[in-house]
Amino acid sequence: MPPEPQTTSKKEELHPDASEECETEELTTAPRFSPEEEANLLRESNDHKAAANALFSSAKYENAINKYEEAASICPHYLDYELAVLKSNIAACHLKLEQWKEAIKSATDSLDGLSRIEKREAAEKEAEEEKGKEKAREREENEEVEEEIVSSGAQKSAPAAKEESTAEEERRKRREDVQRIRAKALMRRARARSELGGWSNLSGAEEDYKLLSTMTNLSPADRRIVQTQLRILPPRTKAAQEQEMGEMWGKLKDLGNGMLKPFGLSTENFQMVKDEKTGGYSMNFQNSPNQ
Repeated sequence: MPPEPQTTSKKEELHPDASEECETEELTTAPRFSPEEEANLLRESNDHKAAANALFSSAKYENAINKYEEAASICPHYLDYELAVLKSNIAACHLKLEQWKEAIKSATDSLDGLSRIEKREAAEKEAEEEKGKEKAREREENEEVEEEIVSSGAQKSAPAAKEESTAEEERRKRREDVQRIRAKALMRRARARSELGGWSNLSGAEEDYKLLSTMTNLSPADRRIVQTQLRILPPRTKAAQEQEMGEMWGKLKDLGNGMLKPFGLSTENFQMVKDEKTGGYSMNFQNSPNQ
């Protein structure tokens, strides 16, 4: 499906994990530039993003990455949501190219941006709650005011209540958008970590899939992937851990032998014995380890 036209109030986001389609996303901005400057920057950024979407659909992933990065460089730096979508799309391109490390980094950048949004929203919510408490205290102090004055105040408060409802609806929509992009970025990072392998990456993939398993906005296909990975990853992670620990001990043993050789000793002269009662270890020295 070709991308939808770009506007300054809508944006497109890839679905490479499913049908590779593009969708529009509503911008949620906190202006730092003047409205005119911001609109121009967003328009230019969205033009680059639309071109990147087309390149992705044509399987020109390297070129798509370049275009997405151009879009990100033009987009105002404080628009974390828009940048998070771009970074998530870049991660999707790296997955197609099997560039696992780059995919992990781009997906992580996307998730970091979404976390900043949530922190700001939490601070805003806390400020609003404090403001609400202050208003409640004022109402308590004025509870004995004459009836006609109270009625007048109630009438004046009606539009404010409507505005508050609209603001809450916008916040709800923004939270849904953030959660949707988070799910995509987590799916992409988890896959890249699983493909790259190694104890650290496989452990990270497990953590990502566990988090995804708690999310309610996954598609049926993605949920099946999550459930499958949570079954097959633990033994892979354990095997990678044992292998890396074995390699580490082997290197330590070689280092120890090099240090002990001038004294006519080796690590074979030292035996670690576990105390079953305490779980601790003690070291025993053997002058003739082969006996």
